[in-house]
Amino acid sequence: MPIQSLNKSTTLSSLPSEWPDDLRATIRGQVEASGRTIVVLDDDPTGTQTVYNVPVLTGWGVDVLAAELAEKPACFYILTNSRALPAPEAAALARTIGQNLAAASAAAGRDLAVVSRSDSTLRGHYPVEVTALAEGLGQEFDGQIIVPFFLEGGRYTIDNIHWVAEGDTLVPAAQTPYAADKAFGYANSDLRAWVEEKTGGRVQAADVVSVTLDDLRVAGPNAVRDRLLGVSGGQVCIVNCASYRDMEVFVLGLLAAEAAGKRFLYRTAASFVQVRAGLPARPLLSADDLALPASGGGLFVVGSYVPKTTTQLAALLAQPQIVPVEVDVAALLDERRSATLAAAIRAIDAALAAGETVAVFTSRKLVTVDDHAGSLSIGRRVSDGLIEIVQKIAVRPRYLVAKGGITSSDTATAGLGVVRATVAGQILPGVPVWRTGGESRHPGLAYVVFPGNVGGDDALVEVVRRLG
Repeated sequence: MPIQSLNKSTTLSSLPSEWPDDLRATIRGQVEASGRTIVVLDDDPTGTQTVYNVPVLTGWGVDVLAAELAEKPACFYILTNSRALPAPEAAALARTIGQNLAAASAAAGRDLAVVSRSDSTLRGHYPVEVTALAEGLGQEFDGQIIVPFFLEGGRYTIDNIHWVAEGDTLVPAAQTPYAADKAFGYANSDLRAWVEEKTGGRVQAADVVSVTLDDLRVAGPNAVRDRLLGVSGGQVCIVNCASYRDMEVFVLGLLAAEAAGKRFLYRTAASFVQVRAGLPARPLLSADDLALPASGGGLFVVGSYVPKTTTQLAALLAQPQIVPVEVDVAALLDERRSATLAAAIRAIDAALAAGETVAVFTSRKLVTVDDHAGSLSIGRRVSDGLIEIVQKIAVRPRYLVAKGGITSSDTATAGLGVVRATVAGQILPGVPVWRTGGESRHPGLAYVVFPGNVGGDDALVEVVRRLG
């Protein structure tokens, strides 16, 4: 029988009261005392959506990683964009990065805690990516910790069911459009059953450990520690979570278990990283915080096809100050490609030179094929077209917003040539802003990494308003 959707307000108010103590300062002190750096492998760049003043690397050579670790940072990200790869390539990449991290850790004399950051709606290369990462790191882990909770995007795990908030309704994750993803679809909202599904039955749902909301809200950090001390042999542990205080309780118990000798590999959404790194919450950024140029036009690059993005794009295009530049996807896949891209580049340059804000977007009719590899190949051709536009426009935008995980990753690495950036913070909940490095095509550019599945209908319009 299908799981029924729930009223969000009623459900959250019916839960036990949150743990009464603010634990963030305690966590921060323990993280600093541990001498360990949290390294986050991000399968698209949107995972920086809860942190600030944190470096993002787009390369993973041993020398690069060792140099970063030598600075003894609390946390840094490695942008892998592995969600855009076929599973064998994603696994090979994870294994390579794991090997390089192990070598860099030894060279820098700095211990690591490693997060495989992925989508809060359960899309991604699980379990192959995590398995390969563990192999590359060359360690035996007592368990895998799975935490898809992401408050900013309205993703909650309650009674082992992962929920996606749509307004004031909690929808079981497997009943959302995300679960119908051609490459990463799934049938189960219960995370224990989801693990069994994704592992092809290698891990049975009954063998998955669950940290419950009663553990977090009634029993507290010591109960979490005790539960994790019982995890061994690479067991999978899923974590229920409905608030940042729940996450604090879990992380404090996790740190206690690790201090007792347990080692875990994490597969999580973005909210976990903020707490595990001991970062205090911080207000949203303003245009003043970003010190944007006083004049010039912004540039939106929209490639994501999830329904939320299409709705947000429609609201953006309804604004009279936005210049629309549509790129026909079908034309990008045939002999019209070169002419289509050249026309888009001319239109964007003209608008930016006039100080106008431009939205360049792919036509909304999704072109797909039935097989996973074919869908990824089409997505790659389309994304490459958008990146060519970013590379060839001559006028520097006042700011740049990339909408969608693959789009924002490719825009950063191939379009802007980013090697190392710094996360400035968030412009909207769950929407990070990077400051590009000196090596990039536009040094110091405010680069907004906007996930495809985050924000209300007017979210892109709100970005325009906030950036002035």
